[in-house]
Amino acid sequence: MRLGVNVPNFGPGTDPGVLREWAGITEGLGYDLLMVSDHVAVTPDVAERYPEPFYEPFTTLSWLAGVTTRLRLGTTVLVLPYRHPLLVARMAANLQQLSGGRLVLGVGVGWSRREYDALGVPFSARGRLTDEALKTLRTVWREDPPDGVAPPPIWVGGNSAAAIRRAAEYGDAWHPLRGTLPWLRSTLAEHSTPGFAPRIALRMTTAPIDSPDRLAGTGTLEQILDDLDRLRELGAGTVLLDPYHGDPEETRRPRAAWQALTAVATHWRTAS
Repeated sequence: MRLGVNVPNFGPGTDPGVLREWAGITEGLGYDLLMVSDHVAVTPDVAERYPEPFYEPFTTLSWLAGVTTRLRLGTTVLVLPYRHPLLVARMAANLQQLSGGRLVLGVGVGWSRREYDALGVPFSARGRLTDEALKTLRTVWREDPPDGVAPPPIWVGGNSAAAIRRAAEYGDAWHPLRGTLPWLRSTLAEHSTPGFAPRIALRMTTAPIDSPDRLAGTGTLEQILDDLDRLRELGAGTVLLDPYHGDPEETRRPRAAWQALTAVATHWRTAS
């Protein structure tokens, strides 16, 4: 099982130097994958959690491809209805070529009605538009694949029944976004998915968290490592660790996240 990191590409503490440092630390610690988020119009509801500067994901990942050598690079998740599907197909195929086949295209339907309104896209049609975009991506890449490399894998993000159905129909993996281990276990028992690549929280504590609602990836180092073992048993091919917890001021203090990632990488590599 591979491990990845969800890197904040937004917030008051984020700039090109910090993004480069995130990439260097992620690759240097032996993580396999670096992923970033997507918002196009940072409306007030988006800005509460993901404020400016917000670095556009395709642009950011293209730049990071040039300052890394082996890291896979991806989106968690690209909101498909925000862009014309032919544009997404072109940009993703180009990035797949330019990076030497390192792209993972995580996609989703999004949640911000105000952002949809700002972009002139009907919020109520987001599910249908996402399905249509996925069909277009598959058709374009089948008829005109990226030269010399396979098309990027598609991870369908989301925790709803519709997201799981969408992953089974169009994706290479289901990409749930945070959750408890019991919920992930029961959901996988009820549904067939083409692959399993969860994004989990990463919050390390000195004392164990005993709540039945404990999110996977939170608690002591021992709890986090045990969660990773359980996810591997559930068939996860990659687990993405998300050290951001919703406070934009966290982006000014990345060292706490780097320390947690160092501890997990060191002990996971030893245990594995």
